Amino acid sequence: MRGPVAPPQVPLSASRAEAFGDLVQDSVERLERRWPQLAEVDFLVLDVPRAGGAEGPDEWTDEPVPLGGVLSAEEGRPARVVVYRRPVEIRTKSRDERALLVHEIVVEQVAELLGLAPESVDPRYGQD
Repeated sequence: MRGPVAPPQVPLSASRAEAFGDLVQDSVERLERRWPQLAEVDFLVLDVPRAGGAEGPDEWTDEPVPLGGVLSAEEGRPARVVVYRRPVEIRTKSRDERALLVHEIVVEQVAELLGLAPESVDPRYGQD
C-alpha cells in the first residue's frame, strides 16, 4: 500500500521544517500580544546561516554557529528576525526543548532589534 501515513490535517504529516516554523510563529504571536509593533517585522526561518564571513567562505573560524540574527529595516524593506533551524535542532533533543530554545532566540533577537534587555521583551525570559 502506498500513500500518506496520516491525513494532511494530522500533525504527523507536517515536515520538520513546517513544525519548526510553527514553533517560531507561536513564539512571535506570544510576543506580538505585548509588542504590537512586531507586526511590522518579518520573521524568517532559514536552514543554516550563510557560509563565510570576513575570512571568506573557505576559511575555518572558531566562532560559534549562530542560532538567530536580526537585520534592521532599510528603505523599502522591513526589519527581519531570522532563526536558523538546523543549528537549533542539533542542540535540542525534544520538541519541548526546541520550543523553549526557539522562544529564547526570538526574544533575544527582538530585544536586540528594539534595543531592550530580553527580560523587558518577555518577563519570563530565562525562567522556563
